[in-house]
Amino acid sequence: MIISYVIKVVGDKIELTRTSDFTGKINSMVLNVTEKQLDDYFNDKGYIQTIFPDLNADEREFIKTGCTPDEWKNIFG
Repeated sequence: MIISYVIKVVGDKIELTRTSDFTGKINSMVLNVTEKQLDDYFNDKGYIQTIFPDLNADEREFIKTGCTPDEWKNIFG
């Protein structure tokens, strides 16, 4: 599967923009990650929990699926 995403450096953080796998909506989230971490994840170089050990479940879900916490609540309750 090809996942397209856009990154923008915001200070010492990264704004990740990607399309939600669930709704098709384009979402963005500012994350305390590096470009290398994102490249490693999207190039299947490890498990998401290993590559991003300091992120919470909502942040990891966003990287994985593009789904925001609000979207998740609306879809799954």
